[in-house]
Amino acid sequence: KEGEDIEIVAKKIEDKLERRRNNKNFQVTSPVKIKEQTGDILGVVRIIFLGIAAISLLVGGIGIMNSMFTSVMERTREIGVMKALGAKRSTITLLFILEAGLLGLVGGIIGVLIGVVLSLGVTKGINTAGVVKIIINVRPSLIIFGILFSFLVGIISGVIPAIKAAKLQPVDA
Repeated sequence: KEGEDIEIVAKKIEDKLERRRNNKNFQVTSPVKIKEQTGDILGVVRIIFLGIAAISLLVGGIGIMNSMFTSVMERTREIGVMKALGAKRSTITLLFILEAGLLGLVGGIIGVLIGVVLSLGVTKGINTAGVVKIIINVRPSLIIFGILFSFLVGIISGVIPAIKAAKLQPVDA
């Protein structure tokens, strides 16, 4: 009824059923309990997705670092020529860090595009099925954050290869 407390009504129903049946092999579920259970389930799903995202970031960072080490090895001659012509360590370091950042940026843009397309497709599919109506809100600020974060991951992953490239001696290169 209007104005009744759901939890109190649920407790009254539970007490009445227990007295009539003489046992407790039943369960009274209220919308509040369902909401709590849904929140618990979504919390577990959120933790799983955070774990997957962390592993993906680690793998992506290692991939960028590996690509940059390969790039440094392939461009050893160019680095030697740049150093022989007077390029500073900081210039070479900055060059490779920016290159790594651009790799992360491109990966971030591709990832954001795939994520947006997939989320919109899943939303359309679920809403078309008519089981539940869901709304996905893709905020531009979140897209920009994702792209900038991937750029930052690229920069961080490129620091060690960039330092290695800057330390090469012109004679050795």
